[in-house]
Amino acid sequence: MLSVRADKWLWAARFYKTRTLAARACELGRVQLAGQPIKPSRELRVGNLLRVSNDGGDFDVEILSLSDERGPAPIAQALYKESAESIERRQQVAAQRRAMAEWEKLPPTRPDKRDRRKIIQFRGRG
Repeated sequence: MLSVRADKWLWAARFYKTRTLAARACELGRVQLAGQPIKPSRELRVGNLLRVSNDGGDFDVEILSLSDERGPAPIAQALYKESAESIERRQQVAAQRRAMAEWEKLPPTRPDKRDRRKIIQFRGRG
C-alpha cells in the first residue's frame, strides 16, 4: 500500500471515532499537511507530517505506517509518531485546564423550580 485516503487513515489511527467525523474535520480545516488544510480524499504517504486538531488537543505527527482498517489502540498508535513539542504543548494545555477547574465555582445544588423560572426569564425565553 503506497497511499491511503486521509479520512480513512485518521479513522484507523483513532484520531476520530468515525470516518464521517474524520472527513468533517478535514472539511473544517482541522487537519493540515505542511500547513495547508487537506480534503478527506487526499492521499497520505509514509513520512508526511500532519497537524491534527481534535478534542484531545493539537497533534503534530509523522506518518510511520499506512492502514485503512481500524484496529486495537496499540496498533493504531504504531501508525504515527508524535513530536516531543506536541506532547509537551498538550500536557501544558491539560495542566491549565485542571488549574482552571479548581477555580470554577459551581452551585451547591441544582436549581429549584423558582430558580429555573428566573433563569428562563433572564435568557429571554419566557
